[in-house]
Amino acid sequence: MSFAPPTDLAPVVDDMSVYILPGRVKPEREVGRGYTSISRLWDDAADAERLGFRGVFLSERHSLKDAGAVLGGVAARTTRLEVGTGATSARARREIVLAGFGATMQALNGPRLNIGLGRGDALWQGGGLMGFDGFVDYARILRRLWAGETVTYDGPAGSCTNLRMDDQLGDVPPPKLWYFVIGGGPLAAKAAADPVWDGVVLYPFLTHEAVERAIGRIHRECEIQGRDPSTLEISHCITTAPDLDDVETRAICHARLVTYLAWPKFGEAIAKANGWGTDVINKLRNHPQLQSLGAAKPADQAFHRIELLDVAKLIPESYIDETCGVGTAEHCAKQIASFRGLGAQHTILYGSTPSQNGELINIWRDLR
Repeated sequence: MSFAPPTDLAPVVDDMSVYILPGRVKPEREVGRGYTSISRLWDDAADAERLGFRGVFLSERHSLKDAGAVLGGVAARTTRLEVGTGATSARARREIVLAGFGATMQALNGPRLNIGLGRGDALWQGGGLMGFDGFVDYARILRRLWAGETVTYDGPAGSCTNLRMDDQLGDVPPPKLWYFVIGGGPLAAKAAADPVWDGVVLYPFLTHEAVERAIGRIHRECEIQGRDPSTLEISHCITTAPDLDDVETRAICHARLVTYLAWPKFGEAIAKANGWGTDVINKLRNHPQLQSLGAAKPADQAFHRIELLDVAKLIPESYIDETCGVGTAEHCAKQIASFRGLGAQHTILYGSTPSQNGELINIWRDLR
């Protein structure tokens, strides 16, 4: 079964992608302002392709935003978009399950899938974050399965015996593997430089200094390991709110940063990378709305971002100005350019929808 591709597609901007379905979603089709219906997925996908984004990423949630269901639907309804997971937890799926997902997507849709991996998330904290050695081994096992090997393994990633895929990809290329990095510390940089990865994505809400430092470490590790740094695509993820009103801007930027900073250990990692200290983190965690959460769940798993605007008043404006693209679309494009000058080859827009970034991508097309 096939369908006629759209005829109004803008040329692809091959160095810019965008997140779809940002934040927490609702199952209802009709929702109030500030809330997101899962049915908006189809508009996001169509808009991203029409506007010329290279690809889309999904911040997976193990409830209404399952990556297999969402990305399979997006790939089926589009013709050229790359589709990718955003920092899906390596602890969430056994290697054979993720390998099967990746192989099926590639066989159905062609070479369009990017699998983004992170070492853990709140749902899997009971098992702790996966260590760096285990994380790299997990990715290597995926590579071996896609190559048709039978894998027996006992090490930091766990254990398996005679693991194999009965049906092979053949001439179909395997998915690309992307490592999502918070601050790019020495151990993370060493893991990121491993040849198993096609690319690295730097988390949003990092300052210019943090991004420059992370890229420098990763490039140095590539050289130490004998890898040409140019073979590792580095993406910078930036939260954008171009030409949006104050309420929407604060819901996209300030409220989202509430979740990042209030989340135990994650907040400290962001603050350390940026040199922010912990005063704001402590104020957020002591806010009455967040006190009951503890380490059990991030704020955006308990609240929709529009419900976090009061807490978001604790976020200093300087944090947003340093790390996000806000204000006019022209200013956002210049902010992106300033980050790109630090060594990233690709930008992923985060927090806002493809349509909200329509003018921004048009400006970037001419600016780059």
